[in-house]
Amino acid sequence: MPIFEYVCRDCNNGFEALVRTSTTVECPSCSSPSVEKQLSVFAVGVKGQRSSMSEMPVAACGACGDPRGPGSCSLD
Repeated sequence: MPIFEYVCRDCNNGFEALVRTSTTVECPSCSSPSVEKQLSVFAVGVKGQRSSMSEMPVAACGACGDPRGPGSCSLD
């Protein structure tokens, strides 16, 4: 089951949800079904090297990881 990130359009609450195909996503704060799926930034480790999240490179714009740079995505 994949984990997706969402933002509620009604109360602007950000949250993650474990989603199956039959799952209806609702905001855990206000129970609104009006949510928007967000782009997630994930970390990839290199085999044989130990690193912490603080050593991982920061995304291009520091928010969503859009390689086109700051202001390129809808999160800015």
